[in-house]
Amino acid sequence: MPTLTHLDAAGAANMVDVTDKAATDRAARAEGLVAMNPETLRLIREGDAKKGDVLGTARLAGIMAAKRTHELIPLCHPLLLTKVRVECELDEALPGIRVTAEVRVQGPTGVEMEALTAVSVACLTVYDMVKAADRGMRVEGVRLLHKSGGRSGVWEAGA
Repeated sequence: MPTLTHLDAAGAANMVDVTDKAATDRAARAEGLVAMNPETLRLIREGDAKKGDVLGTARLAGIMAAKRTHELIPLCHPLLLTKVRVECELDEALPGIRVTAEVRVQGPTGVEMEALTAVSVACLTVYDMVKAADRGMRVEGVRLLHKSGGRSGVWEAGA
Protein backbone atom coordinates (compact mmCIF):
# COMPACT_ATOMS: atom_id res chain seq x y z
CA MET A 1 0.00 0.00 0.00
CA PRO A 2 1.42 3.44 -0.91
CA THR A 3 2.37 5.78 1.91
CA LEU A 4 1.14 9.35 2.17
CA THR A 5 4.18 11.55 1.62
CA HIS A 6 2.73 14.65 3.29
CA LEU A 7 2.39 12.98 6.71
CA ASP A 8 5.23 12.54 9.17
CA ALA A 9 5.69 9.54 11.50
CA ALA A 10 3.23 11.04 14.00
CA GLY A 11 0.60 11.65 11.31
CA ALA A 12 1.06 15.43 11.19
CA ALA A 13 1.00 17.24 7.86
CA ASN A 14 4.38 18.39 6.58
CA MET A 15 6.03 19.62 3.41
CA VAL A 16 7.93 16.88 1.61
CA ASP A 17 11.71 17.41 1.58
CA VAL A 18 12.78 17.44 -2.08
CA THR A 19 16.34 18.59 -1.38
CA ASP A 20 17.95 15.38 -2.61
CA LYS A 21 15.58 14.71 -5.52
CA ALA A 22 16.95 15.14 -9.02
CA ALA A 23 15.60 17.93 -11.18
CA THR A 24 13.93 16.24 -14.15
CA ASP A 25 11.52 17.27 -16.88
CA ARG A 26 8.03 16.95 -15.44
CA ALA A 27 4.67 17.58 -17.05
CA ALA A 28 1.00 17.27 -16.20
CA ARG A 29 -2.26 17.67 -18.12
CA ALA A 30 -5.69 18.12 -16.51
CA GLU A 31 -9.23 18.83 -17.63
CA GLY A 32 -12.52 20.15 -16.31
CA LEU A 33 -15.95 21.05 -17.66
CA VAL A 34 -18.45 23.83 -17.13
CA ALA A 35 -21.91 22.55 -18.04
CA MET A 36 -24.47 25.24 -18.87
CA ASN A 37 -27.69 26.03 -20.69
CA PRO A 38 -27.42 26.16 -24.50
CA GLU A 39 -28.37 29.87 -24.40
CA THR A 40 -25.44 30.61 -22.09
CA LEU A 41 -23.08 28.82 -24.45
CA ARG A 42 -24.49 30.91 -27.30
CA LEU A 43 -23.70 34.11 -25.36
CA ILE A 44 -20.10 32.98 -25.00
CA ARG A 45 -19.80 31.82 -28.63
CA GLU A 46 -21.17 35.09 -30.00
CA GLY A 47 -19.18 37.29 -27.61
CA ASP A 48 -22.31 38.73 -26.00
CA ALA A 49 -21.38 38.18 -22.34
CA LYS A 50 -21.70 41.46 -20.45
CA LYS A 51 -18.34 41.03 -18.69
CA GLY A 52 -16.43 40.59 -21.97
CA ASP A 53 -14.17 37.88 -23.42
CA VAL A 54 -15.13 34.85 -21.33
CA LEU A 55 -12.69 32.33 -22.80
CA GLY A 56 -9.74 34.73 -22.97
CA THR A 57 -10.26 35.79 -19.38
CA ALA A 58 -10.60 32.16 -18.23
CA ARG A 59 -7.35 31.19 -20.03
CA LEU A 60 -5.46 34.03 -18.37
CA ALA A 61 -6.94 33.22 -14.94
CA GLY A 62 -5.89 29.59 -15.30
CA ILE A 63 -2.33 30.53 -16.21
CA MET A 64 -2.10 32.94 -13.29
CA ALA A 65 -3.52 30.32 -10.91
CA ALA A 66 -0.97 27.68 -11.96
CA LYS A 67 1.82 30.11 -11.12
CA ARG A 68 0.36 30.74 -7.64
CA THR A 69 -0.60 27.19 -6.69
CA HIS A 70 1.88 27.15 -3.80
CA GLU A 71 -0.01 30.10 -2.28
CA LEU A 72 -3.36 28.31 -2.51
CA ILE A 73 -2.65 24.66 -1.69
CA PRO A 74 -0.92 24.01 1.63
CA LEU A 75 2.36 22.07 1.40
CA CYS A 76 2.88 22.68 -2.35
CA HIS A 77 6.38 23.79 -3.28
CA PRO A 78 6.85 27.06 -5.19
CA LEU A 79 8.02 26.08 -8.67
CA LEU A 80 9.63 27.92 -11.56
CA LEU A 81 7.17 26.76 -14.22
CA THR A 82 8.53 26.62 -17.76
CA LYS A 83 5.19 26.23 -19.54
CA VAL A 84 1.54 26.75 -18.73
CA ARG A 85 -1.04 26.34 -21.49
CA VAL A 86 -4.75 26.59 -20.82
CA GLU A 87 -7.33 25.92 -23.53
CA CYS A 88 -11.06 26.59 -23.32
CA GLU A 89 -13.17 24.98 -26.02
CA LEU A 90 -16.86 25.25 -26.73
CA ASP A 91 -18.57 21.87 -26.42
CA GLU A 92 -22.04 21.91 -28.01
CA ALA A 93 -22.76 18.33 -26.90
CA LEU A 94 -22.24 19.14 -23.20
CA PRO A 95 -23.38 21.99 -23.65
CA GLY A 96 -20.62 24.02 -22.08
CA ILE A 97 -16.91 24.69 -21.97
CA ARG A 98 -14.17 22.04 -21.85
CA VAL A 99 -11.02 23.37 -20.15
CA THR A 100 -7.62 21.69 -20.40
CA ALA A 101 -4.31 22.74 -18.91
CA GLU A 102 -0.77 21.57 -19.57
CA VAL A 103 2.03 22.51 -17.18
CA ARG A 104 5.77 21.78 -17.43
CA VAL A 105 8.75 22.29 -15.16
CA GLN A 106 12.37 21.22 -14.85
CA GLY A 107 12.49 20.46 -11.14
CA PRO A 108 12.50 18.06 -8.20
CA THR A 109 8.73 17.75 -7.83
CA GLY A 110 5.74 17.33 -10.13
CA VAL A 111 3.19 19.80 -11.47
CA GLU A 112 -0.07 17.87 -11.10
CA MET A 113 -1.45 20.36 -8.58
CA GLU A 114 -0.55 23.28 -10.85
CA ALA A 115 -2.44 21.72 -13.78
CA LEU A 116 -5.47 20.93 -11.60
CA THR A 117 -5.44 24.43 -10.10
CA ALA A 118 -5.24 26.02 -13.55
CA VAL A 119 -8.28 24.03 -14.72
CA SER A 120 -10.26 24.71 -11.55
CA VAL A 121 -9.71 28.46 -11.61
CA ALA A 122 -10.37 28.70 -15.36
CA CYS A 123 -13.68 26.86 -14.85
CA LEU A 124 -14.62 29.12 -11.94
CA THR A 125 -13.78 32.15 -14.07
CA VAL A 126 -16.15 30.95 -16.81
CA TYR A 127 -18.83 30.61 -14.13
CA ASP A 128 -18.13 34.10 -12.78
CA MET A 129 -18.17 35.70 -16.22
CA VAL A 130 -21.65 34.42 -17.14
CA LYS A 131 -23.33 33.66 -13.80
CA ALA A 132 -25.82 36.49 -14.35
CA ALA A 133 -27.20 34.51 -17.29
CA ASP A 134 -27.06 31.02 -15.75
CA ARG A 135 -26.59 30.42 -12.02
CA GLY A 136 -27.28 26.71 -12.53
CA MET A 137 -23.98 26.02 -14.30
CA ARG A 138 -21.96 23.10 -12.96
CA VAL A 139 -18.20 22.71 -12.71
CA GLU A 140 -17.60 19.01 -13.27
CA GLY A 141 -15.02 16.37 -13.97
CA VAL A 142 -11.89 18.16 -12.81
CA ARG A 143 -9.23 15.46 -13.08
CA LEU A 144 -5.66 14.66 -13.94
CA LEU A 145 -5.26 13.19 -17.42
CA HIS A 146 -1.49 12.66 -17.63
CA LYS A 147 1.66 13.14 -15.64
CA SER A 148 5.25 12.38 -16.54
CA GLY A 149 8.67 12.69 -14.94
CA GLY A 150 10.13 11.87 -11.60
CA ARG A 151 10.61 8.52 -9.92
CA SER A 152 7.08 7.29 -10.67
CA GLY A 153 7.39 7.96 -14.41
CA VAL A 154 4.35 8.26 -16.67
CA TRP A 155 0.75 7.98 -15.50
CA GLU A 156 -2.30 8.18 -17.79
CA ALA A 157 -5.96 8.38 -16.78
CA GLY A 158 -8.20 5.53 -17.84
CA ALA A 159 -11.05 6.23 -20.23
